[in-house]
Amino acid sequence: MAGTETTTDATFDQDVLKSELPVLVDFWADWCGPCKRVAPILEEIAKDSEGKLRIVKLNTDENPQTAARYGITSIPTMHVFFQGDVAKTIIGAQPKPKLLKELEPFLG
Repeated sequence: MAGTETTTDATFDQDVLKSELPVLVDFWADWCGPCKRVAPILEEIAKDSEGKLRIVKLNTDENPQTAARYGITSIPTMHVFFQGDVAKTIIGAQPKPKLLKELEPFLG
């Protein structure tokens, strides 16, 4: 079973924008408490949605270019990319049922 993956400024385009599957990008940082709370939920969703949706994490402190490129000003912020474009934005740590509801259109 796959879990979450990691991306960087250098690999973002290949990992996310060129993906055939929808990709949820979790913009996070080590010091962010809400980010730590949502991490295990995203790990569960990644395992449960293998083959339908990829979940990729981007540390905003270590990868400021991509965070700036997408206007990330608060974390956790999650963008769902589909066919290279942002298709949905989810701001803040959400409980699993709410995240699943938000992601329903991408889980087919």
